[in-house]
Amino acid sequence: MTDNIENNEAQEKPVVMTAADMLRNARTTGRRKREIQTISKQLCIREEFLEALESGNYSQIPEPVYILGFARNYAIELGLDPDEIVAKIKQEMGASANCSGATDDADTSACAMPSIKEESWYKLMFVKAYQFVYQNWIWFLGGLVGLVIIILGVVLLSGGDDAETLSKVAETNTQVENVVAVIDDKEPAYKHDVRERFGVDNREKANVILQATQESWVKVEDGRGKTVFSRVLVPGDVYYVPVGNKYKATFGNAGGIDIWVDGQLIPDVGANHTRVAGISLSPENLLKAGKK
Repeated sequence: MTDNIENNEAQEKPVVMTAADMLRNARTTGRRKREIQTISKQLCIREEFLEALESGNYSQIPEPVYILGFARNYAIELGLDPDEIVAKIKQEMGASANCSGATDDADTSACAMPSIKEESWYKLMFVKAYQFVYQNWIWFLGGLVGLVIIILGVVLLSGGDDAETLSKVAETNTQVENVVAVIDDKEPAYKHDVRERFGVDNREKANVILQATQESWVKVEDGRGKTVFSRVLVPGDVYYVPVGNKYKATFGNAGGIDIWVDGQLIPDVGANHTRVAGISLSPENLLKAGKK
């Protein structure tokens, strides 16, 4: 009889699922089974990182802040509670009590988390450098083209008077600096120092700019519902919205995103930790909403 009671208690004990189990089951079970490749393209997150989240092999993702950001984004896409998934991962990774009790508006990179994997410093620096160049490739390309033009100009003019050559080079440099100054003048007075820039190909013409003041998932769609940007932004990250009135956004944490229109800060479109969808990114609509 005692054995039966013990067996019943064992059967009634609930099975606690890990964050990896929850993510994998949400994607592979039910009527809406999905492939990792499809979700990877939609969220702009590498397949191996999603596989690492589903296997609990977090050491495959370079930094803790990316682990939590990717997990939150993935959970939202799969219809899970992102706060629950993030809390589980923090617990599984052995985060400190202070970190596990922090709110979402805290900078997750500041959590006292243990080292995920012993990585050599040069490998981490290479990853960060690659990510920076990838996000700002257009500026590197423009700078390279400008440098080539200057060098060619110097070579072609080297047969003439040295003073005249130096004068032309100085004039060219001044023109380049003026162009950069014009671009920088369009930047608003951000609340946070810029951490990373996204959508930089829209930077020169963008009159709507988003900056994260708290961690928040941001998705931007065009008029046909096609996703043009989907990413978890952390404090300081900036996104330049393409020019036009057809774009709409979804914020996972509406109170954590500043919206700037022609250098003017618009009131928050929602409260902290509130998901808001269908936000028109038309400059006219944003300015009207800001006056209400």
